[in-house]
Amino acid sequence: MSADAGTDADAGAGGPEADGPVDVRDLYRDNQQRLRQGAQVMGAVGGNLTVINGATLDESVADLVIPPRLREGPYPADDVRARLRGFAEPAAFTRCRKVLDSRILVLRAGSGTGASTAAFALLAERHGVGGIIGLDSPDDLSRWRPTDGRGYLLQGLSPAAADSLGEVVLTGLAELLRQSGAHLVVTVRSETTLPVDTVPWQVVHLPPSPVEVASKRLRTMPATGRLTSEQSAEALGHLASDDFADYLRAHPLPQDGVEVAEGLRDLVVSGESAASVLDDLRAGSITAARKALAEASGRADRLSLMAAISLLSQQDRTVLEKFSAILRPRIEERGGQAPDASGPPERWDTRGPATERYRTARDLLGPSFEERLEAVGAHQLPLRFGSGRRYPVQPVVFSGRHRSDALLRCLWLDYEGMADLLWRALGEVPHHSGIELAAGQAIGKVLAHATGPDTLRQLHPFALSERRWQRRLVAYALGEMVQHPALTSAVREQLRQWSRAGSITLRCTVAETCAGGYGLARPAVALKLLDSVLNGVDAELEDRLRTAVSFALSTLLSEDVNHALVLDRLREWQGAVTGTQHHALAAHFIVWVSSSTFPRPGAPGERRVRLADLLADHPERATDLVVTALNDPATHEAMAQGLSRIESDPAQRRRTDFPGFLSALSRTARTNRGVLRFFLRRHRVRTASSVEGFAS
Repeated sequence: MSADAGTDADAGAGGPEADGPVDVRDLYRDNQQRLRQGAQVMGAVGGNLTVINGATLDESVADLVIPPRLREGPYPADDVRARLRGFAEPAAFTRCRKVLDSRILVLRAGSGTGASTAAFALLAERHGVGGIIGLDSPDDLSRWRPTDGRGYLLQGLSPAAADSLGEVVLTGLAELLRQSGAHLVVTVRSETTLPVDTVPWQVVHLPPSPVEVASKRLRTMPATGRLTSEQSAEALGHLASDDFADYLRAHPLPQDGVEVAEGLRDLVVSGESAASVLDDLRAGSITAARKALAEASGRADRLSLMAAISLLSQQDRTVLEKFSAILRPRIEERGGQAPDASGPPERWDTRGPATERYRTARDLLGPSFEERLEAVGAHQLPLRFGSGRRYPVQPVVFSGRHRSDALLRCLWLDYEGMADLLWRALGEVPHHSGIELAAGQAIGKVLAHATGPDTLRQLHPFALSERRWQRRLVAYALGEMVQHPALTSAVREQLRQWSRAGSITLRCTVAETCAGGYGLARPAVALKLLDSVLNGVDAELEDRLRTAVSFALSTLLSEDVNHALVLDRLREWQGAVTGTQHHALAAHFIVWVSSSTFPRPGAPGERRVRLADLLADHPERATDLVVTALNDPATHEAMAQGLSRIESDPAQRRRTDFPGFLSALSRTARTNRGVLRFFLRRHRVRTASSVEGFAS
């Protein structure tokens, strides 16, 4: 069966379309293949080989969670530290410090000028790298209030929110920030109009020199182990050359300096030439992309390969060949072309004696794959052997940083109908592990530059797909798009609408999106969406929806700062009416966290949580969960057995301070029949064990 055949309902357990893939480590363990239901045993039966058709030869769907760059909530200290590594102070930094003494700074900046990095640096000076909290760009600052003595950052103030600002609002807000010991930095696009009376809080951000940015990054690389001191000095010598100075004069943004620093690192580490590094840097520009596409405009074979590498960068060569083969005839049809079948298929050379005659035929092989890659400026990377793979992978990339992004952006946005061709080809391509991540991120980057009402509408067909990998593609695309403040409101509204749709698949797509960067960036919003996803599902909770919501919860639990939010929401779902999907999901959580792990073994999960983990890390909230679970007939037995397992395991007893937990739990027994039932049962078991021991 081909990898793309089937739907969620009929795909083999653990296959690329399955919502609960089997852990690869479980395959063939003890000569037994473990499936979601039943078991199939390998071995010789009566001298005949038993063939198992339930296993997939491909890996399970990629469940990689991409950390967000833009957050609503606390930024991890390591994230901030990485952003500020090699930070070069911009020209107006001293002025920014002075204005921020008033507690509020409005930083006006153009796109790509490094204003966000400067804002992180300013707040880190006041509150440390672990003291920065992100605000959502649609937030109305006239109604917002600081809750802690931290540094608050609002990136990309929306025009509607900008209209609400004024001297009265900012003066009152500054006083509240002063009382709480907090500071606020707001970045605003240069073209956004602000009230005139906000001028005292405004500073126009001027980007630092890209030469200074590159120099600073190269000097810090030895401290992080990316270069030796000798290599750093060599790279700095190349940076001072006329060729790189000329390049940076023509490319004045901080990111250009970062790219040059990375290119120079490659130069001194791998021995690349300075000319090749500069060629790679220039190849990633929009201008270079348009030129390359114009040169290939009459060649469907080249255009299809360029589109394949742009959309599925770093995928195996066989994956790209298949996608290119699917796309090529569509591009030929677009230009009114068709394979030339007219005329004789071959000709004979009749010159000379008959014995010297030879046949000259058309080139039936065509150029080799390596020749085709060279023609479009791409190359193969060394073989990779990923964890859990049963075969090597030969990734293919363009020669040039950001060339894939630039080419796909031009193809998708500048040429009529090309976006539709690429969507249709994606719908036909067989699934291969990893294409959902590559294509989803690539499409998200493109759509971040799109305009008009169809920007999000074009994701709808894949969001409705019965194939999980296509829903994951949409999740990755939305996770990339929401990193751009201008799209935050549009993405949030789209997810809100889908979460209330009658279609189970759309609800699954929402949950898959929350199980990623979007959920980590906006945990409170994600939990509201998951709550909405579980509303109005009349039928029994489908396995794929339960799996998607479980995956989203495990992703949120992967960051400690979200634990309280998640546990409070689960406690709320536990208290829902029996028979509702909220109660069913909470019961599902209790059963699996008590018996083994949540999410269940084999299902997608960013972090596996056990009952002992909750009792050790969140004793108060966990106690509330335990009380409600013991009171509920649907979860009483699972919770009671889970507690018994912890009590019988010396390591878990110590980690959870189980005697102290039992003492706290016993104080609730008077008003909770389920808790009282648990203690009576425990007492009977212990008494019976004592009597048996005495009798023996």
